[in-house]
Amino acid sequence: MKISEFERLSGAVCLTGEYEDREIACGYTCDLLSHVMGRGQADMAWITVQSHMNVIAVAALLDFACVIIPENLPVEAPIIEKAKDEDIVVFSSGRTAYELVEILSQNGVASAKKG
Repeated sequence: MKISEFERLSGAVCLTGEYEDREIACGYTCDLLSHVMGRGQADMAWITVQSHMNVIAVAALLDFACVIIPENLPVEAPIIEKAKDEDIVVFSSGRTAYELVEILSQNGVASAKKG
């Protein structure tokens, strides 16, 4: 599944503007950053309620396809600017994390492989 397809199917809003339409290789949902760092994979879509600078750092370090913030949780402007600087695509969605995982799964995106 491409990032643009996820955006279309989920109704999510891209907070970071234009992006490279990368393939989402796998998906993961977790809010514990150290756990994500241990299981993260390149081209992963990461769903988290966290919206601070360390999220962008982890996503950039592991070359994630995108970060998805559920339930329209707020993301401050400095976080969005940092994501743009790091070429990290950040989406905001009114859907729950569960609903977003369902969209990814139903469209062929597998779970990230276990550590």
